Amino acid sequence: MADRSLESLSLPLEVRARLAELELELSEGDITQKGYEKKRSKLIGAYLPQPPAANGAAAVRCRLQHSEGATRRTLRTSNLGVCDIREAAARERTAPHSTAANRPLFYFRFGVDQALPQERRTPITPSSSSRYHRRRSSGSRDERYRSDVHTEAVQAALAKHKERKMAVPMPSKRRSLVVQTSMDAYTPPDTSSGSEDEGSVQGDSQGTPTSSQGSINMEHWISQAIHGSTTSTTSSSSTQSGGSGAAHRLADVMAQTHIENHSAPPDVTTYTSEHSIQVERPQGSTARVAPKYGNAELMETGDGVPVSSRVSAKIQQLVNTLKRPKRPPLREFFVDDFEELLEVQQPDPNQPKPEGAQMLAMRGEQLGVVTNWPPSLEAALQRWGTISPKAPCLTTMDTNGKPLYILTYGKLWTRSMKVAYNILHKLGTKQEPMVRPGDRVALVFPNNDPAAFMVAFYGCLLAEVVPVPIEVPLTRKDAGSQQIGFLLGSCGVTVALTSDACHKGLPKSPTGEIPQFKGWPKLLWFVTESKHLSKPPRDWFPHIKDANNDTAYIEYKTCKDGSVLGVTVTRIALLTHCQALTQACGYTEAETIVNVLDFKKDVGLWHGILTSVMNMMHVISIPYSLMKVNPLSWIQKVCQYKAKVACVKSRDMHWALVAHRDQRDINLSSLRMLIVADGANPWSISSCDAFLNVFQSKGLRQEVICPCASSPEALTVAIRRPTDDSNQPPGRGVLSMHGLTYGVIRVDSEEKLSVLTVQDVGLVMPGAIMCAVKPDGVPQLCRTDEVGELCVCAMATGTSYYGLSGMTKNTFEVFPMTSSGAPISEYPFIRTGLLGFIGPGGLVFVVGKMDGLMVVSGRRHNADDIVATALAVEPMKFVYRGRIAVFSVSVLHDERIVIVAEQRPDSTEEDSFQWMSRVLQAIDSIHQVGVYCLALVPANTLPKTPLGGIHLSETKQLFLEGALHPCNVLMCPHTCVTNLPKPRQKQPEIGPASVMVGNLVSGKRIAQASGRDLGQIEDNDQARKFLFLSEVLQWRAQTTPDHVLYTLLNCRGTIANSLTCVQLHKRAEKIAVMLMERGHLQDGDHVALVYPPGIDLIAAFYGCLYAGCVPITVRPPHPQNIATTLPTVKMIVEVSRSACLMTTQLICKLLRSREAAAAVDVRTWPPILDTDDLPKKRPPQIYKPSNPDMLAYLDFSVSTTGMLAGVKMSHAATSAFCRSIKLQCELYPSREVAICLDPYCGLGFVLWCLCSVYSGHQSILIPPSELETTPALWLLAVSQYKVRDTFCSYSVMELCTKGLGSQTESLKQRGLDLSRVRTCVVVAEERPRIALTQSFSKLFKDLGLHPRAVSTSFGCRVNLAICLQPHRLGKLAEQGTSGPDPTTVYVDMRALRHDRVRLVERGSPHSLPLMESGKILPGVRIIIANPETKGPLGDSHLGEVSHRLSLGW
Repeated sequence: MADRSLESLSLPLEVRARLAELELELSEGDITQKGYEKKRSKLIGAYLPQPPAANGAAAVRCRLQHSEGATRRTLRTSNLGVCDIREAAARERTAPHSTAANRPLFYFRFGVDQALPQERRTPITPSSSSRYHRRRSSGSRDERYRSDVHTEAVQAALAKHKERKMAVPMPSKRRSLVVQTSMDAYTPPDTSSGSEDEGSVQGDSQGTPTSSQGSINMEHWISQAIHGSTTSTTSSSSTQSGGSGAAHRLADVMAQTHIENHSAPPDVTTYTSEHSIQVERPQGSTARVAPKYGNAELMETGDGVPVSSRVSAKIQQLVNTLKRPKRPPLREFFVDDFEELLEVQQPDPNQPKPEGAQMLAMRGEQLGVVTNWPPSLEAALQRWGTISPKAPCLTTMDTNGKPLYILTYGKLWTRSMKVAYNILHKLGTKQEPMVRPGDRVALVFPNNDPAAFMVAFYGCLLAEVVPVPIEVPLTRKDAGSQQIGFLLGSCGVTVALTSDACHKGLPKSPTGEIPQFKGWPKLLWFVTESKHLSKPPRDWFPHIKDANNDTAYIEYKTCKDGSVLGVTVTRIALLTHCQALTQACGYTEAETIVNVLDFKKDVGLWHGILTSVMNMMHVISIPYSLMKVNPLSWIQKVCQYKAKVACVKSRDMHWALVAHRDQRDINLSSLRMLIVADGANPWSISSCDAFLNVFQSKGLRQEVICPCASSPEALTVAIRRPTDDSNQPPGRGVLSMHGLTYGVIRVDSEEKLSVLTVQDVGLVMPGAIMCAVKPDGVPQLCRTDEVGELCVCAMATGTSYYGLSGMTKNTFEVFPMTSSGAPISEYPFIRTGLLGFIGPGGLVFVVGKMDGLMVVSGRRHNADDIVATALAVEPMKFVYRGRIAVFSVSVLHDERIVIVAEQRPDSTEEDSFQWMSRVLQAIDSIHQVGVYCLALVPANTLPKTPLGGIHLSETKQLFLEGALHPCNVLMCPHTCVTNLPKPRQKQPEIGPASVMVGNLVSGKRIAQASGRDLGQIEDNDQARKFLFLSEVLQWRAQTTPDHVLYTLLNCRGTIANSLTCVQLHKRAEKIAVMLMERGHLQDGDHVALVYPPGIDLIAAFYGCLYAGCVPITVRPPHPQNIATTLPTVKMIVEVSRSACLMTTQLICKLLRSREAAAAVDVRTWPPILDTDDLPKKRPPQIYKPSNPDMLAYLDFSVSTTGMLAGVKMSHAATSAFCRSIKLQCELYPSREVAICLDPYCGLGFVLWCLCSVYSGHQSILIPPSELETTPALWLLAVSQYKVRDTFCSYSVMELCTKGLGSQTESLKQRGLDLSRVRTCVVVAEERPRIALTQSFSKLFKDLGLHPRAVSTSFGCRVNLAICLQPHRLGKLAEQGTSGPDPTTVYVDMRALRHDRVRLVERGSPHSLPLMESGKILPGVRIIIANPETKGPLGDSHLGEVSHRLSLGW
């Protein structure tokens, strides 16, 4: 009663702590029961309604006062960013009075149940994870722990691990005669597991401990224990931190029970549970939670006999610890200690270091103010459109180089007004317009129509709408198209402006509508041609304001990882940038400029669309399609129009040199400025020099070539000014590449190979300030001889990444600091993404880009440098010059360089291999870095950007996915991976079977093997997020509706039928409606599918899944042999308890025919549904199983002995099976697989019906029955569709071998070519037929089939596929292979009779050849077991193949 009365009392924390101390003293035997009751009554006497007669309350010393009065110390804020976690943990351990309040890092918090009062929800802080940190070696990498940003992620991960841990009850039983108080709801605030099995504490993040709360955490917890509160924390678990075990002991102490004594001696080895408990106390605290041995605690012996124990708790825990095998704590299982084994790269003591003084920020010339400069760009358009309406603004060219259209300033002004009016007033309704001022719209125009783009762009500016220019999507799966869609979605774009020709060329659905591209928002496509627009009324006029801080346009930028960001440019920045370009380039009115660049972004937009209108210039736009036909077209237009300025890239200069044939009519004397847009690429200097050498005799002057540097964020960073002094040479420097890899500038001589010659990109832009900061870490100013990232402070720059405030702050709000830590300016700088330095005379030099930076072993390498070195090794004979991609991948915690190039079709494998070898040698000698992988792929297979370049991030993604399919690969991991880990010593797992132990003792290996673990395979399989195949089909019908999944061939080899994703989905829906309405079936009913091999079988299967029914595929009866085949059908229908039978109309008549009635009783058939006539409507909802372990389908088959066997396949097993096959056979949507199998059971059914839906590849279905009339159908189909992978059965292979043995020459004349076949897998449930496979390979070798392409698979009734691994080939069969031959061994048949395996040589007497049945599928583990004892056998014994499956069936 006294204990119950305490629940209604509100005792102070100090009293509660003293009561807890009394409980501990009683449990340890320090005081007697009588003394305990006396002191307890004195403590609580003052708080009871009727105080006891005891006089006074003696002060009891509390052992927990130390934790209350301990000195509080907090870590300084300035040390948080640089403090190493190991140092912090060491300081914590060595602190004389360390408490939970002064832990510097890693607070693990436990959540308190919401039922507790508000004042009792004090966050409870457990002890620090010092045990965990002590186990970490001092050389491990802990960079990821140094940031406070990761704290929440760490706590979330620990909470996730906590949820996975199951509560295990303590085996020691306790009884109380008074009350049983559960302490599972409480977790001691500063305890951790002492066992080797469990890790340190984990908890839920419900609160953050503070210094004021840390002193009462322990007292608060104990007070909860004393009052026996029934509330529970969210982190309670008996195996979580050891706190529950201690809480159980406190509960026994509080129960005040009398335990019976037993005379049996205690068994000290079986006292505690498997997970022993020990309490780790704060240093300096004397509070102890010990087992109650003073009053005899109830325990159990090994025989279950309860005994009383007086053994010390420490001795008990020591015995239990020694008794169990050593295992790391559970937390260690979630820590990758692999990095601890890696060799730490030591810095080179001889590496060059910067020695110069700290640089000073460079200021450009003052931006001059010209009186006739317009107040905004729209005002400039209005001025020229009204004053000089007939002045030419833009001239477009066709593919023949002839003028296609001339846009005057008057037409630009009137048409832009018309576009602005229609955008604001003709989209939506008057009450709810679709586009308002400030909204974003997409501009989708092709690269050959700059006039329409220009009109739409200025129409948006006049309407105060923000244009977002993007590339034209050609297909639904363009490289990078999904990222573009993400940008449009984040910008809230709902309207896309386009031209009439572009709108007609967009991909369309069968209904004529433009489909929604992958990842794109739903768009309204609006054509901006004048004939489609309404004329604005006379009283309507656009509101032209002075330039302000409103957003003018958004330019997209593709990052290194492939993500697309939108850089916002304000109207004042737009105008200021045009003014700065006008001053720097000396633009004047009516000048002619030839633009070869992309007019939708970057330099082409700034000069050819914006600055040209401000100065009333005439732009000659050269489309990219014309440049591909005639690379000299831009030079011809310069001569024809006597252009003053030309905007080109170094590639345009290079191809002009290649196409140059001493044309006499070329005169470049009119050029005063040749802007090289990619002058930031240090290797553009070679094209500039070569172009100058050739065309200097044609009037080109040296001072005309003006490289510039730009970035989407900072716009134009620097540009070389045109000068009249031809004697002043441009700036250039010869730098050591070795020094540049360390970020140091060292001048070298041109005679050396490992040098980089760079040219200046001019001076800083007018009105701008530039400096260089360290690329990583704090933005500290570089030294004068140090390479850094260029930063710009100016008004003419971008302002932010749209919708990304965090990234904006890191890029657009940088404050460079001096070495003393003081900022150099109060105004923020912008990172340009360019690596370079400011040389003598204020000239800006750029040596690379941040996006192309690869840090390998602490040294910086630029992708452009690696490309230039590769191109220097005679590339024209082997690869395409502009089709090389260089990127880095992470291997063993370091970046490794990968080079991918497109190989020319006429290049042989031997020549390509020699070129690759020379490239590796050149890169190693010049850059002193190894190449991890050099891969050559066939021509035109790499993903392209809209302008024809290589899409780098998509190429890298294909490489990581293994989907590049290179024709030649040269990997040299031994030259670049120098931090290999030490080999691990894996302890062998000893099983319980005595046979296994005997084999181990005798030195025999246990006959076991396993495939890859499905859980450890990382792939980008999008279908993994769906638990059911029906969901995968619905997902594919939504994302790729027009993708063809199945193609059925007839006996003539033509396509009889095909199914796309959406067609299969719709047919399945109709079948589901028929099952529910006509068949009146319920969820879980069995349905027999009696179909011939074809499309109907597949649609019926998924229709059953949509309706929630369980399908059973049944081979239909043979029309010529109904008497023997129909009883099998009847037996399967009856055994499977099918409630319905679905089939075609033809087979339905056959089942009810007279011949059928003679064989079986046709009156006992279940209801038969004919699927030739399907309903038109869709089901109200598609069935979704509630549990992945529910039954998906039944797999019935009849063995050769006539035994009928069925296997239940769950949804989880089906999905895992399909994923295992996908990973093993490398199936993906672009693959085409030819299948010539019976689709009714086993692996044949899975390949025919399931795998294409899961993996997305196209299955070319060839019914085996068609080969009876046309034996060559299968091979002709493989040759016709250029299939690389095909599956067949032994019957098909035998039919081809016997039927086509004498027709190989005629087949060769008909064009049958099997050289593209990479894998030909025979699906069977028997050992490989070596003679048949060898005969097949030899027979069709003359048709190009390589013997290594033929392989086998193996499965059984229990596991439909155990081994399935095609033998991989190289590029083509005639060019050799890279995969091993199928392993064939010869065993002694006499030893087999004695269940022994004895290997002999080929040709030995009594030898039997055995060929391997492929590789084990992922998720399958095999062990050879004794059929009688089921025990494992050694590898020399013959036994039954037993397997443990992680696939789930």
